[in-house]
Amino acid sequence: MARMTQRRKIHRFRIDGSGTEPPIRFKEDVLAAEEPLEIRIGGKSFAVTMRTPGDDFDLVAGFLVSEGIIRSQSELVSLRFCAGDTGATQTFNVIEAQLRPDVVMPDTMRHVYTSSSCGICGTDSIEAVRKTLHFDPSQDELQIPLDVLAELPERLRGAQALFEKTGGVHAAGLFRVDGPSPELLCLREDVGRHNAVDKVVGWALRQDLLPLTGTVLQVSGRASFELVQKAALAGIPALAAVSAPSSLAVDLAAETGVTLVGFSRGHSLNVYAGRERLAPPRKSRREENYARL
Repeated sequence: MARMTQRRKIHRFRIDGSGTEPPIRFKEDVLAAEEPLEIRIGGKSFAVTMRTPGDDFDLVAGFLVSEGIIRSQSELVSLRFCAGDTGATQTFNVIEAQLRPDVVMPDTMRHVYTSSSCGICGTDSIEAVRKTLHFDPSQDELQIPLDVLAELPERLRGAQALFEKTGGVHAAGLFRVDGPSPELLCLREDVGRHNAVDKVVGWALRQDLLPLTGTVLQVSGRASFELVQKAALAGIPALAAVSAPSSLAVDLAAETGVTLVGFSRGHSLNVYAGRERLAPPRKSRREENYARL
């Protein structure tokens, strides 16, 4: 976790406004790192995104899925770190992706820079954002018990090691919910919520798991348009967020067949699209044991 966090000296003040000379353990704060990552395809710069270092190959793979460029593991031949333009010094902030020769690059290319707060900044038009889906989430027959869905935010929070250290990152967790309890398949954290989702999708692509049928993507923040788009492009049938969705996110979820849940906080949740996938709560263990008798 060394490159994922950095330490900075701080001045701590009490609520009454008085400055303090804190104990030694308070003289530094642990922060989530944020560094640029340049993505190159075929030797040419494709995009630069700000991210928290770590799981960078997953990030690039997921980014390429989210851009509608690739859909399967076989289309991504290799990923490698390479030196930047400043010389031979390896900074681990430039990744070259080699794609299969028959992979077609999109007509509409990104501008060079995207920030950690925006997953679609620099896209030329809203039409370019609504990419053609390779998978169809609307055909997924997943049924999610309400109480299982309500468990996911707590399960996600309990696995957030980087957030525990810094308090400053988003998280995305991919769950399978068809067993007796939710199974966390993959969790990724990043200063950018869209990066966290790309890292999860990239992990799945590199494991040759796309489309991600029968899964739920739980995110720690709000549900924006780009997060619904990323879920749909990966074939994820359900996206749940602890905060609010945007109006465009709801529209896209309804259009693509993604179940969209917001304000999921353990005791209640709001369903904005795809209500048909939600099933009644499971019976309690006591009820199950009584039924067996």
